[in-house]
Amino acid sequence: MANLVVLSPCDGLLPGTIGAVSITETTPGRITAILPFKGQDDAVSVALKSALGVGFPAPGRSQAVGDVRTLWVGRGEALLMGADCPDLPGAACVDQSDAWATVEITGTPVEEVLARLVPVDLRAATFDPGHTARTLLGHMTASVTRTGASAFEIMVFRSMAETLVENLAHAASAVAARS
Repeated sequence: MANLVVLSPCDGLLPGTIGAVSITETTPGRITAILPFKGQDDAVSVALKSALGVGFPAPGRSQAVGDVRTLWVGRGEALLMGADCPDLPGAACVDQSDAWATVEITGTPVEEVLARLVPVDLRAATFDPGHTARTLLGHMTASVTRTGASAFEIMVFRSMAETLVENLAHAASAVAARS
């Protein structure tokens, strides 16, 4: 019989520091996709807020209370992270805990690093903490969320974890070489 071993998506790939940039794998806990049924957005948001303290996020935004977060991921869909999904009769809820690779990239040149990979203006003047974008990172679809002045959370499908780390490391090396 096979002996299965649980490994994180970035096992053996992270953490890493390149120049002034650090890349670490994060573990957001349970991840549940929430898809409100037609016309149920407000009811779902109220139910989430009542149960967990965070509502359904507006497009391009995230909400957080402690370790519990909701993250907009496009077209009327959000991810609930860090908590079990409450009963939401007005939405479909799908556990995606094992579907995502999640990393945090930090450091003063982080905007310059991501500018090499992401076709979205992530500068602090236009992309505040809590802002999020579902966009391309290199050739991969990713969720990019600003979590601090010099910090971003990046999520890609688990199968793309190694490519994500390689792309971030390559861009960080190019930025470090210019310093």
